[in-house]
Amino acid sequence: MTTNHRIALIPGDGIGAEVLPPAQQVLDVLGRRHGFSLSYTSYDWSCERYLREGAMMPADGIDQLRDKDAILLGAVGYPGVPDHVSLWGLLIPIRRSFRQYVNLRPVRVFAGIDSPVRGARPGEVDLVVVRENVEGEYSEIGGRLNQGTAEELAVQEAVFTRAGVTRVADFAFSLAARRRGKLTSATKSNGIIHTMPFWDELIAERATEHPGVSWDQEHIDALAAKFVLDPARFDVVVASNLFGDILSDLAAAVAGSIGVAPAANLNPEGEFPSMFEPVHGSAPDIAGQGIANPLGAIWSAAMMLDHLGHPAAAKDITDAIASVLAKTDTRTRDLGGTATTAEFTDRLIEFL
Repeated sequence: MTTNHRIALIPGDGIGAEVLPPAQQVLDVLGRRHGFSLSYTSYDWSCERYLREGAMMPADGIDQLRDKDAILLGAVGYPGVPDHVSLWGLLIPIRRSFRQYVNLRPVRVFAGIDSPVRGARPGEVDLVVVRENVEGEYSEIGGRLNQGTAEELAVQEAVFTRAGVTRVADFAFSLAARRRGKLTSATKSNGIIHTMPFWDELIAERATEHPGVSWDQEHIDALAAKFVLDPARFDVVVASNLFGDILSDLAAAVAGSIGVAPAANLNPEGEFPSMFEPVHGSAPDIAGQGIANPLGAIWSAAMMLDHLGHPAAAKDITDAIASVLAKTDTRTRDLGGTATTAEFTDRLIEFL
């Protein structure tokens, strides 16, 4: 009996609408090969909708997504709509309503893509950033006072809970145990006096439950430098919301192009749908030209398949990505080539 997965598509803004169709094409090829099907429901939630109706998504948007098995997002953000409006009107409510407390960002240097970092060699750089995704520095607690006066101030509170840090730490340690058995915790406990020592204590506490994983901790400033100087040394890196956000984009740049980078917003327990997205943003400067790199969306689709219980199908996609990059000169413009989005997608499907 064929398994059918109900997928919510949110193309969003800019090139989001251009990279999701290639991901769908690849998903459908794999579904036929591996004996599952996917049914799609598309939503026009975007900055365009915000400008038209005053909201990124309708009031019952979360309820519309609740019965889906996964969400595939294209991109969010467009000139004329402040980033905090677009983000807090769509992406963050989905993450928090569905307890997607793990943001998973794999990073690889593929053969055929030149890293701007001299020491980042194909086959050697293969790491995952596990970012805490729903609390930490990105809380809603705080406010503004005396706006428009000389005494104006802004207060933003970071929120770290035992439950929140523990669950993301356990996820990261378990992931490291399935990989190379190495974990690095990002901290700044020499300068941030309350939340970061608390983070360190909880990471050390959870480490005792995972004796097969070796681990260390690095201050975020030194860690950022080591991502550039020696990225191959890292396996799994666990970090708070802000630190993980910055580190994962840095690591994607080390790998050669943020256009390749995928992301998963996971509810590991499966109580709610998880969401998968490329991290390249809406890129309004190239939107509508048909030249966007679809790899980030396609790799995100592979992560979705793995989460839905199809690891062999997910591996088919990542193997095809590696083969296209290593064995052909087909490249989109961000990778130094001239291929259109459609041409690159067709080439990838040939390898599938």
